[in-house]
Amino acid sequence: MNHLTLLLARCWLALTGAGTDRRDDRDERGDVPGWVLVTVMTAGLVAVIWGIADDELSALLRDALSSVSN
Repeated sequence: MNHLTLLLARCWLALTGAGTDRRDDRDERGDVPGWVLVTVMTAGLVAVIWGIADDELSALLRDALSSVSN
């Protein structure tokens, strides 16, 4: 009978999540430096692409707008 009680207690703990370590609220914020790095790298890529292809992008937009207005 003791083994059955122990088995039921382990099943209850596994199903309810009791006895597991709860995470702090601080852990729920995520990786802030990682998101900052992704944002800065994205802005850098946009600036580089814009600097290289500025004339081509302007011509593409001008052609698209002129085809819509006709």
